[in-house]
Amino acid sequence: MKSMIPSLLSGFLFFSCAGFSQQSQQNGAPVSAKVKIELVGDSTQTRIVGYGLGFCANLTGDVDCINDAKGGASTRTYYEQGYWAKALADKPDYMLIQFGHNDEESPQHLPRETNLQTEYPANLKRYVQEARAHGIIPILVTPLTRRYYGADGKIHSDLLAHAEAMKKVAEEEHTPLIDLQADSIAYLDTLTEPQANALGITKKDAQGNTVPDKTHLDADGSYVFGRIVAADLGKAVPALARYVRPAAAKLPPNLERTVEILHGAPVKIVLAGDSTVNNGGGWGPGFCALMTPNVDCINLARNGRSSKSYYDEGIWQNVLAQHADYILIQFGHNDMPGKGPARETDPDTTYAANMRRYIDQARAQGARPVIVTSLSRRNYKDGQLVEDLTAYANAARRVADEEQVPAIDLNTQSVRLLKTMTQQQADQFAAVGHPDATGGTALDRTHLNAHGSEVFGRMVADDLARICPELRPDVKGEPSPVNASQTKP
Repeated sequence: MKSMIPSLLSGFLFFSCAGFSQQSQQNGAPVSAKVKIELVGDSTQTRIVGYGLGFCANLTGDVDCINDAKGGASTRTYYEQGYWAKALADKPDYMLIQFGHNDEESPQHLPRETNLQTEYPANLKRYVQEARAHGIIPILVTPLTRRYYGADGKIHSDLLAHAEAMKKVAEEEHTPLIDLQADSIAYLDTLTEPQANALGITKKDAQGNTVPDKTHLDADGSYVFGRIVAADLGKAVPALARYVRPAAAKLPPNLERTVEILHGAPVKIVLAGDSTVNNGGGWGPGFCALMTPNVDCINLARNGRSSKSYYDEGIWQNVLAQHADYILIQFGHNDMPGKGPARETDPDTTYAANMRRYIDQARAQGARPVIVTSLSRRNYKDGQLVEDLTAYANAARRVADEEQVPAIDLNTQSVRLLKTMTQQQADQFAAVGHPDATGGTALDRTHLNAHGSEVFGRMVADDLARICPELRPDVKGEPSPVNASQTKP
């Protein structure tokens, strides 16, 4: 199925896991000769489920396009959690600032909420003033509308008041403004509700059923609304008009494939890694069990392998031969010192180089690589979890960030869970008699029994659905409560 962006978009002068694989202007190293434009906001601006990818694709190669939007952020939490300081440190020339979705007040009285009459505009003014103090030109962007249709077939937005408050701040601060709220409503009013739903991802309702997500975007939606923002940028700041592509960017084949997957195309996922992923004592069986029949889930993890030996023994070539859509790659346990010259690697040099090689070759074959940091061992000393895989987990995260591929931080998530437990409680996950273990039938605190595979397999599946939202319909059930804090894009 080819992506269909409605032709009306041409009148304006997904994101998904695959978007990470584009080696373009997303988050690359600054190039001094380029104009640096940065996105600051919430999930509707991100590369994963917002318009960020489409926005950057509609700018010329003379722009270094940086996306620092954060899922779940409001004007309050983006500042308090340190994201604003990082955005300033990037030293962009221009900064597009959009908030509102998570500033809304609710019956739950969430910590991120702000008062519309007082704190919300005050926070926006602080962003504008601090950006200017750092030599940055701020541009306010009113919130992208949610796709709520009324009985009249038109959009009924719940963000109009926030858009008006932002416009008032822009007027008072003499700041350029992109009225995305108005433009997105105008565009969606030309569509039917089913057509609008086709621009978004899906989510699970309370019963675990797949339903349309009326807030976030798929790849088509990212390119539609990203084009609108880019074209409006050239109007709001005429000096930037020449950096906007004259024609709307076309969805590349890898993103077209994610739209096909979102709408039900068969998917092949291959797991590459060591025994903590393998069928005989890893999270792989629990992960594959959570995939719908639409997914061909193949576990090619092998006991005792490191990032070096897995490649040297030719197992990786078998992975490539599967012609997978996604390859999940986890190594680290057998890369550690003491494993022998055939296996051990240095986290900052040979291990990182091996992971880059896997990424490059997966991409060249047409697959989407996903890095998975190593599952934690479950050994405690003086009541504290022993964290002995940190260096490899850090290296894997760094490589994923530098290569712009999605990463499932299983190490951090498993450590977080295990730190809430005692040794005795953590032993509920222990395998017995694994071939790679020592001590015969003693509890194996590296490998997993069936219960452990279910728990940590769910952890990986939930995070994969979060970072590759086109796969959400292919993951059974609701996210585990253990992972609830990780489910927001």
